[in-house]
Amino acid sequence: MTDLAHLAFDAAPVGLVLTEERTIRACNAMFAEMAGYRMDALIDRSFRILYASQQEFDSIRDIGLEPLRRDGAYSDERLLRRADGGALWCRFRARTLTPDDPLARVVMSFAPITAREAPPLTARERDVVSGLARGHTSKEIARTLGLSPRTIEDVRARLLKKFKVRNAALLLSRLSDLGQ
Repeated sequence: MTDLAHLAFDAAPVGLVLTEERTIRACNAMFAEMAGYRMDALIDRSFRILYASQQEFDSIRDIGLEPLRRDGAYSDERLLRRADGGALWCRFRARTLTPDDPLARVVMSFAPITAREAPPLTARERDVVSGLARGHTSKEIARTLGLSPRTIEDVRARLLKKFKVRNAALLLSRLSDLGQ
């Protein structure tokens, strides 16, 4: 990489990551800052480091795999787990550099949606919020997580109360802090 290209990568106003088989091979300063790690602490680490639990990693990691295979790209909104255990709501985009093997090499960007960190959420609350952000119903989230729809409804109710909002749309709006 030329000095100028390296400077552009490192100074980008969004977090940038290059992964190989879900292992971080390169990242820029913005991503390290967003994640709350030193850059050298992220290199050659599994993306699992950015999830609260193995279960969360297993349930979320393959969500964009089919679009990457089909279109070469995927995007959503998600919580980025920080080193201190906090979370940051981000716009996530991924593009594979190896269409025949989509996870062999992927470039990802993470752009903060909110100027502040989200309040502490449990792993289960993060699972439910991620499902809601993808437009899934409680039944769909329950099926994905192997839980009952009633359990998901209980978590949703707890989230609504925690953020003092009336519905899931307002919850996501509060989390994203768009115009508020």
